[in-house]
Amino acid sequence: MHGGPATAVVRGPAGESVVLLSGDLPEVLTDEAVAELLDLAAVILDADELILFRACLRDLRRGGMRAGRSIEVDGAVLTVYEG
Repeated sequence: MHGGPATAVVRGPAGESVVLLSGDLPEVLTDEAVAELLDLAAVILDADELILFRACLRDLRRGGMRAGRSIEVDGAVLTVYEG
């Protein structure tokens, strides 16, 4: 979540949005971390995707961030992987 050279938002092979983050997986997404993610995501996501991403992050914050957790909002799926 700290940002840095390993942080990026890209399109996967099937056109899906992929957010790659550097650093350790935090237990809690802070307001600052969410703002950084949204700013980063705004570079590649269109307006509708950004709205869905924001909703997914909101739901993710409620239940805690852990590897393997998936959130689905209006057909958009956000899955947390750690590797």
